[in-house]
Amino acid sequence: MTRNILYSICILFIVISCKKEQDPFEISKRHVGPLTDSTLVKDIEWVFKTDSVVKRVGGDEFTGNKNQIEIYEKGGKHLLSLTPSQALDSVSVIETVQIMDERFKTDKNISALSTFKDISDNYKISRIDNLINSIVVTVNSINASFTIDKKELPPNLRFDMDLNIEATHIPDKAKVKYFFINWH
Repeated sequence: MTRNILYSICILFIVISCKKEQDPFEISKRHVGPLTDSTLVKDIEWVFKTDSVVKRVGGDEFTGNKNQIEIYEKGGKHLLSLTPSQALDSVSVIETVQIMDERFKTDKNISALSTFKDISDNYKISRIDNLINSIVVTVNSINASFTIDKKELPPNLRFDMDLNIEATHIPDKAKVKYFFINWH
């Protein structure tokens, strides 16, 4: 009996000591820092209790525009911009997270300061979309989208909207302009 209790206590200590503390700036497929893909809008202030949460409410709730939620450190540094899946719904989940602070990184060290080479060396590119002023590089394995300004592309690729842009067309040094994590 005493032996079973002693074994149980030892196993409990091993489990507790092995528990990894989550990095508050880690990005994965299902979370960004303390925020998860199932966090409700009503819980945002609790999740970011040491930060400032700014909820921008549009003037007309019938337009269907989604309200952006911005997260700032107490010192004023913009960390994240969140878009809920439903406008004006406190039980809605977050649909899109825009990474504003360069301290947020994936396990492969990709951040808002990364280049196209960083992304393509570490992840399989799922899709590249050609927009008016930018291209969007999608990486499905981490639910991420990276916007790159067309000014980063060679001049002959900047103005043709019908051009199918391939990864080989994008210079390695092309900087990420916007970094998004997309859920749902």
